[in-house]
Amino acid sequence: MAHRCILILGGARSGKSDYAQKLASSLGGEVLFVATARALDGEMRERIEAHRKARPAAWRTLELARGLGSGIEKHAGDAGVVIIDCLTLLVSNLAGVGGGVEKTRQRVRREINSLLGCVDRVKATFIMVSNEVGLGIVPDNPLGRLYRDLLGEANTTVANRADEVYFMIAGIPVKLKGEKSE
Repeated sequence: MAHRCILILGGARSGKSDYAQKLASSLGGEVLFVATARALDGEMRERIEAHRKARPAAWRTLELARGLGSGIEKHAGDAGVVIIDCLTLLVSNLAGVGGGVEKTRQRVRREINSLLGCVDRVKATFIMVSNEVGLGIVPDNPLGRLYRDLLGEANTTVANRADEVYFMIAGIPVKLKGEKSE
């Protein structure tokens, strides 16, 4: 199996995670699922638990709020596929640390660059999921605008590196980048 980097973008509830899981299953081999969500309240705990139950039992799960590059390198083992679900929450986790706008921007850039270095070093196909947040209205507050900008930059950086990019619309994957399917 050729090792690739695949980015799946879309809006909330567009089918990104389902498509990522179907794609991973179709590739075969051992799967490492990297979850970036944090259970900060009861509703989020319920969502995380529902996602856990929906994944195949044979898949290994690594829960990381940040430090994905080094964490994956440490725990990848024989995984032929690594799913990262999702960059949206990863950037949120990093933005919530504080330290001002420029430090936050640098922290997100370092994290994404570290993750892409890991993609180059770990011999697995990486499937990354992220929300496209640039299609809606401009947020009405500085934190919302900063988050939109940080995630947009992270998505652009990953998309530039990715071998394939898909955009999910109502559960339908639209290929934006990569060789045409046979």
